[in-house]
Amino acid sequence: MTYPPALQELIEEFAEIDDKMEILEYVYDLADEVVEFPVENWNENTRVLGCQSEAHLEIIIDEQIVTLRSGADAKIVQGMMGIITIAINGRNAQDVLQLKPDFAQEMGILNSLSPSRSNGFRNIFDKVMAEIKMKQ
Repeated sequence: MTYPPALQELIEEFAEIDDKMEILEYVYDLADEVVEFPVENWNENTRVLGCQSEAHLEIIIDEQIVTLRSGADAKIVQGMMGIITIAINGRNAQDVLQLKPDFAQEMGILNSLSPSRSNGFRNIFDKVMAEIKMKQ
């Protein structure tokens, strides 16, 4: 699959990292990439179900351009949200819906996370896609 340039660059950067701890540190750093979703706006509709941490997101589509706003109480989860933010923000909704979560495997992040965190990544990704479909 052809990825958007920012995501392709991220995949390549992760591919150069061999150490699992360095991968996790980089995921932590990507927490800064999220578009903040204020805690006071969190509710049951914005919650990511099946996530080990308290994680919330909102999808905004304006003229078919997607913006993900998100937040979590764990920096690792917020870092995973940062990765998804890089993958989708500023892109056309129809293009975003073509994206598959396989890019996380290519990055090697899923092997560095605990099974519950890996599932959390998939739950975040699935909620993002469901929200985009619903708003179409």
